[in-house]
Amino acid sequence: MIHSMTGYAVCARESGRARLNLELKSVNSRFLDLGFRMAEELRLAEPALREAITARLSRGKVECRLYWQANAALPAELSLNQTLVDQLSAAQAQLRDRFTDAAPLSVGELLRWPGMLGETGPDFESLLATAGELVKLALDDLVASRAREGEKLAAMILERVQAIRALVAKAEPILPAAVAEYQEKLTTRLRDAVATLDEDRIRQEVSLFAQRADVVEEFSRLRTHCDEVERVLKVGGQAGKRLDFLMQELNREANTMASKAVSGALSSIALEMKLLIEQMREQVQNIE
Repeated sequence: MIHSMTGYAVCARESGRARLNLELKSVNSRFLDLGFRMAEELRLAEPALREAITARLSRGKVECRLYWQANAALPAELSLNQTLVDQLSAAQAQLRDRFTDAAPLSVGELLRWPGMLGETGPDFESLLATAGELVKLALDDLVASRAREGEKLAAMILERVQAIRALVAKAEPILPAAVAEYQEKLTTRLRDAVATLDEDRIRQEVSLFAQRADVVEEFSRLRTHCDEVERVLKVGGQAGKRLDFLMQELNREANTMASKAVSGALSSIALEMKLLIEQMREQVQNIE
């Protein structure tokens, strides 16, 4: 199966008092280029995320975004600052040893003490474990979306390969007709210019013309490259670089055909081929 390098996936999961979100977005690139955007408290998850992504993807510029949100469905829970409680208790005991008639701190005073109360935050160890599960789900979705896009790209390329085959078939009978037309025109010019026709000279001129205009080899290579494009698409896998090379070869043959064109019809066909090849080349840049 052919895979595009363009895809998107997002997954989310509740974990305790937080909701963890993981987003993957990929576009085309010559190599695998990973970028991570995440809260600092989740940065420890990056090595595991990087390992999971590189195990599934081989090319593309991939952006991974990991962030958490407080779970709005759960009411906030207050927690005491135990360290501060211990410090105040020790300080009070020390002071009351010296000032025995001093009143102890009341509960209200303790609760109003700066920094005494805080909301229970998320369990980041649990969030890191959840991130490892989320990236597997997100990668499944991303790979599936890249496969769907790759299927469309393969269909588009195959459609243009068939169009190139049709153009080759259309061009083949034009060349003999062009050579015959040249021979007839040359014979007429010589007949008007001289009294006696030199048949050997006519044959030599026509032979040279036919050699300069011969694109039979280009036709053969165009068909061979079309066969290879179809084979690569059928085999699938990491086909992008191979297909890009084949687009260069197809374009080379179309350029040679255009330079040898001896009629407007052949020039038009060569131009149409180059347009089809350029359309394929643009799409091949998106294939993994």
